[in-house]
Amino acid sequence: MSQEVLFALGLTLFAGLATGIGSLMAFFTSRTNTKFLSLALGFSAGVMIYVSMIEIFVKAKDALVGALGEVSGNWATVGGFFGGIVLIALIDRFIPKKDNPHEVRTVEEMNDAGKVVEDPELLKMGTFAALAIAIHNFPEGIATFTSALQDPSLGIAIAAAIAIHNIPEGIAVSVPIYYATGSKKKAFKLSFLSGLSEPIGAFVAYLILMPYLNDVMFGVIFAAVAGIMVFISLDELLPAAKKYDEAHTSIYGLVAGMAVMALSLLLFL
Repeated sequence: MSQEVLFALGLTLFAGLATGIGSLMAFFTSRTNTKFLSLALGFSAGVMIYVSMIEIFVKAKDALVGALGEVSGNWATVGGFFGGIVLIALIDRFIPKKDNPHEVRTVEEMNDAGKVVEDPELLKMGTFAALAIAIHNFPEGIATFTSALQDPSLGIAIAAAIAIHNIPEGIAVSVPIYYATGSKKKAFKLSFLSGLSEPIGAFVAYLILMPYLNDVMFGVIFAAVAGIMVFISLDELLPAAKKYDEAHTSIYGLVAGMAVMALSLLLFL
């Protein structure tokens, strides 16, 4: 296994395991810093939207136009982009709302509960939330892995953005499971395991996609990755950021994320 592949897998592991940070925040802080949460989620959305539309989509188009020609290449790029959106939207559609990781939870929801009571329904909800996050993280793992292989600096930016938005997902798993069982260990374990689907996605990409990773395959995957990341930003990150918004905090975060991503891309020209 080459150093490039190990680096890409390591980045994906880092992004996935950020769900565990969410659990730790829920257990060891007394209240949620909603201003920081809004800023961070907005920042993550800004990074994802900018890098998807300015960098990933363009690289996908260049690869597909070079391999298939002007007309077919452009059609394949647009098809891959909207195919990625349809894929992640279908995953989202078939996860019940109450189990959906897009429903961000705060530390207060755990700390204000008072006495923890054994509750099978809450345990079921937390378990389904872990499963839902695992399903969501799988294509994100493929996105981080393929991006890091193609361009390490791009992979770092994507991994960082995904890690930020995985933190509140960790809270979404740990809170109901802690309520249900009274066990921090069990809550952390399930949250930690849900994040492992991200490096599993990368490993599956390595085993299955790597032998076929020509310009056409790369272009279609990159176009789909752009679609997936735009959908996650618009459907998950920005609504969650606005929920905890103070004045225009989420928008400032969004613009800052775009600016930082733009600057990082310019520095690596």
